[in-house]
Amino acid sequence: MSVSVRADVLAVLSRLGVDESAFSASGLPARSPVTGEVVATLREDGPAEVEAAIARSVEAFAAWRKIPAPRRGEFVRLIGEELRAHKADLGLLVTLEAGKIVSEGLGEVQEMIDICDYAVGLSRQLFGLTIATERPDHRMMETWHPLGPCGVITAFNFPVAVWSWNAALAFVCGDPVIWKPSEKTPLTALAVQAVVARAAAKFGGVPAGLSQVLIGGRGVGEALVDDHRVPLISATGSTAMGRQVGPRVAARFGRSILELGGNNAAIVAPSADLDIALRGIAFAAMGTAGQRCTTLRRLIVHESVYDTLVPRLKRVYESVRVGDPREAGVLVGPLIDEGALEGMERALAEARAMGGSVTGGGRRDVGGPDACYVAPALVEMPSHAGPVLRETFAPILYVVRYRTIEEAIALNNAVGAGLSSSLFTLDMREAERFVSDEGSDCGIANVNIGPSGAEIGGAFGGEKETGGGREAGSDAWKAYMRRATNTINFGTTLPLAQGVSFDIGA
Repeated sequence: MSVSVRADVLAVLSRLGVDESAFSASGLPARSPVTGEVVATLREDGPAEVEAAIARSVEAFAAWRKIPAPRRGEFVRLIGEELRAHKADLGLLVTLEAGKIVSEGLGEVQEMIDICDYAVGLSRQLFGLTIATERPDHRMMETWHPLGPCGVITAFNFPVAVWSWNAALAFVCGDPVIWKPSEKTPLTALAVQAVVARAAAKFGGVPAGLSQVLIGGRGVGEALVDDHRVPLISATGSTAMGRQVGPRVAARFGRSILELGGNNAAIVAPSADLDIALRGIAFAAMGTAGQRCTTLRRLIVHESVYDTLVPRLKRVYESVRVGDPREAGVLVGPLIDEGALEGMERALAEARAMGGSVTGGGRRDVGGPDACYVAPALVEMPSHAGPVLRETFAPILYVVRYRTIEEAIALNNAVGAGLSSSLFTLDMREAERFVSDEGSDCGIANVNIGPSGAEIGGAFGGEKETGGGREAGSDAWKAYMRRATNTINFGTTLPLAQGVSFDIGA
């Protein structure tokens, strides 16, 4: 094992103030994909701890909802300030535990800071509507109220940012948060919780159960999903996971925000600026070692520019540097684990069997025998079929040709997931069609940028098998609140709506 990885992890955890009581001689192993070795072992939470956490969250809700929303926003502002102060350490921990290159680790923490800033402003804008009423001397309005404890289940690939999208909004809306992080990235969750605790100490008066982390496996998540005291479950992960979470939450009439798979496409039109397209494709397809939900997995190229663009793209794939994500110049770090590598190898074998031509791919001898580094793979496919139709969470980009914009849009939409999409074109008609109701059926539709790179100001999420959930900006805050329609009679009579007469002769 690389001593520097373990030493770096423990040093960062110490600086961030992670309590040593979280560690144990046996329990959940925390691994670094940089080396593939165990860097810490964590105490796991069982049924009793989960029950206690939910009970604390219910108590915290009773107190926190009474605090005015702008004051709740001040707490989130303090969280943002703590994140600014510890950005370098937390970003490094993301790199060490999730395998992201340094700029991506820092970028994820910046995303947390940005959503905190957004939520602070939102804390003064949780407004409803005044609605026209047909009855004289009446007023009808819409008001929004805190919902209750929110369970947040996150995936390894964005180990801290996705929590912040939910937590920052939940806190200002008046809700406590119980966080169940991925078993593959528990250390970053503990570090964030330590940051939140420092903000709470500065704020004063934060209920003890407002922000909690539960460490464990599937059983912990299932307990949150099934408990009626947790009215909202926000779950990020695979479509298979969502197929289980959604019905179980719905069975108890709870709410769910599902952020699931994404088999994202980019279309390169005849008029495209190929320099821009090349850069956008490279980052979207290879960034985070292909382990983003918005990773570009399908490239749909017009036949007139195919023979110009694809050779250039192959050269990029052949030259991109794969290695230790801490090193300068490295653009592709490790896969999270051996399971991800096996999934990539199976998909490439199937593509080859169907006649696909593969550039790149294959394991790289980096980081030791327990680490999983791969060369990104560019696969020219004879048809839009087989593995192209499925999301493989690894750096594989399938390339197919098209002739008409109608055909390209149909291919874009011809998969189960509906998260993100993009079109590279200088043709205004094509661009407008792509983002119209006849165009992409995804929750994100971009023009002249890749499918990744969503900012927190917009609502993030997708359609179809992506789950329909929305997080972060726009009006995503409404998912964390309950809506009430209120009618107030300030007159001396009681007219009924719709002309109904009910005279009891009093």
